[in-house]
Amino acid sequence: MATAAQTISAAQAPLAWFNEFLKGELAPYPGRVAKVARMVIAATITMILVMTFRIPFGPYAAIYTFMISRESPRETVKSTLTEALVFACTAIYIVLGAMLFLSHPMMRLLWVITTLFLMFFATGTMTNYTAAARFGWLIVITIPLWDRHTTAEARLEGVLWAVAAIGLASLITVVLELIFAELQPGDDLTRLLADRLRSVEELLDCFAASSPAGAKIRDKITGQAMLGTSGLRRIIQRSNYTPLQAETMGAVVALVGRLVDVAANASYLTPELSAADQQRIGILTGNVGTLREDLLNRRIPQFKIFDGEISRALPLLREMETAVLLICKVFAGSHSVHRYAPPPSTTEPQPTLFAQDALSNPEHITFALKGCLAATLCYVVYNAIDWPGISTAVTTCFLTALSTIGSSRQKQVLRISGALLGAALGLGAQIFVLPHLDSIAGFTVLFVSVTTLGSWIATSGPRLSYLGLQLAVAFYIINLQEFTIQTSLAPARDRVVGILLGLVVMWVVFDQLWGIPAINQMKQALVSELRMLAQFSREPLSADYKVAAERSYALREGINKSSDIVRASADAILFEFGPSRQPNLAWRSSIRVWEPQLRTLFLTRIALWKYRAQLPGFELPDTVLASQHYFDEQSAELLDGIADRMEGKTTQQRADLEESFERVEQAVRSCRLGEPRKAPEPRLGILLQLCSRLKGLAIALDQEIQRPETAAPMQHELQSEVQAP
Repeated sequence: MATAAQTISAAQAPLAWFNEFLKGELAPYPGRVAKVARMVIAATITMILVMTFRIPFGPYAAIYTFMISRESPRETVKSTLTEALVFACTAIYIVLGAMLFLSHPMMRLLWVITTLFLMFFATGTMTNYTAAARFGWLIVITIPLWDRHTTAEARLEGVLWAVAAIGLASLITVVLELIFAELQPGDDLTRLLADRLRSVEELLDCFAASSPAGAKIRDKITGQAMLGTSGLRRIIQRSNYTPLQAETMGAVVALVGRLVDVAANASYLTPELSAADQQRIGILTGNVGTLREDLLNRRIPQFKIFDGEISRALPLLREMETAVLLICKVFAGSHSVHRYAPPPSTTEPQPTLFAQDALSNPEHITFALKGCLAATLCYVVYNAIDWPGISTAVTTCFLTALSTIGSSRQKQVLRISGALLGAALGLGAQIFVLPHLDSIAGFTVLFVSVTTLGSWIATSGPRLSYLGLQLAVAFYIINLQEFTIQTSLAPARDRVVGILLGLVVMWVVFDQLWGIPAINQMKQALVSELRMLAQFSREPLSADYKVAAERSYALREGINKSSDIVRASADAILFEFGPSRQPNLAWRSSIRVWEPQLRTLFLTRIALWKYRAQLPGFELPDTVLASQHYFDEQSAELLDGIADRMEGKTTQQRADLEESFERVEQAVRSCRLGEPRKAPEPRLGILLQLCSRLKGLAIALDQEIQRPETAAPMQHELQSEVQAP
């Protein structure tokens, strides 16, 4: 009986986990209803216009309304001009390419392959998400036109209709975003961050009153922890922030995410707290509230310093204090440095269409080659067997790559599940529903119902969102391709086969030929981040400012990209099962603790780079500059040593940040005493603060990674450094 009970319990465990997973992913969160409403309204208006005026490429226009970035309505509108220019250039490129290579089959094949490579390369390197989506979307839906046995005029007309359909969807979406931006003023990112901080504040209020957290508070903060920070990171990636603003807010997002994770674990505790403990929690609650209010009002937070011993009754309180203090460091460091900074135009690059490392990072080429191979295989297959109805395979390859780059096998299950669910809904509608509808009003009700379901799933976290998009894709392609009721299921069958072909080929290319487990990808990305941060610590190596600045920006983009991979891989690990699951989850937990600290160290290093580069307003005397260079070299060696240990290598030389920091202190002291006019007092003081902050963060991170089973004692270093600006 015991064995049978254990077997039943083991079988129920994955089911219970899956139920909790779905509950967390599908639960409402602030802003979700508004985002879903925008998606449904845009897709529905597009559908009505397409069906009323019989505009070709209707399903692709409706799907495109899903793909446009809605993470920030104002930023979506701001980037419209860039997107329109990219759209026009794409249309011209397609028409010119067809004119030059249409009559030569081999040249046309080479042109298609080259075009597919450019499409995936642009997807991986363009900084404007919607422009990348528009570029690739127009290419994948028009390539099958040039394989049809029809006149050149008909093909050109098809391209123009595709441009009109996508342009219509874009116009509708932009107008809706403008309306919603007026109805819901404010910054999306800060509003979502403030909501998470408010949840933490409510939980701490319960602890301060010595009462357990209520079910409502516990469910809310647990849901926010399960949702993660992927949506917040997408807002940053798809915004028009300057590089420094994006890096600063990226660090804040990571730290707030860590704070919510710790609070979610603490919400299940019922500690017995003393009066001193309650007072300390009251200080933390006040700091979280101050942070929330100042974030909404765009002020630099003014925090109280923690003092006294941490209570053993609530050990997670230390981690929450650490996260809040690190957030303070991010804002205080940014504020103090920019008080003496020259105009932003001389130190920060303007946002560009392509990433700074677009040509230097081999990962972009690798991704483009993999995507091109998958799409080319689909293209060759449907032409070789003369089955044009399955040309949706190429479209599926692009959608898969655009939505989740480098996804795991488990996410492939979501793709196939979404396609099958959408196909079932689409075919079921054609068999059981559409024969009984005699007006567009009835079809609109059906369309809205399915679109609402798909968009609600699509606004989940990265672990489930693709299922919603794939559901909508399959349903739209089946039911919006023609303008009459279909009496044959053959077209729907062909489109479903094409979708499944594209998914299978993407799985083979991305997951079987080049795929690696998510935990390995996470470790590799962390090591890469450490290596590049060590390189950045030694920059600039060139006396030419233009060369040095370009190198700096390329490294910063590489560090940001590695950080994004680390956090994205953390989501994928939850979907990987087997005997190594528990060790992998332990690694995931440790790396998620290290990553916010590493982001704060990165921001501090950006500030110190300005001194090393001797930018106007950051000049230092030669003796101080030499001591800073030595300190930076030691910090770079420490980071390289951490990366070596992550890779299982032995480190020959041990960095000594304490001794190198003493050199900086001594050089600053000598400069103040002997040559007070050479460098203004505030500038030297800020340099010392930055070096001290970096020393504390780097040493604590080094200690923590040496002992991953225990938390590093960072509290003393953090408390000694946090000062109100």
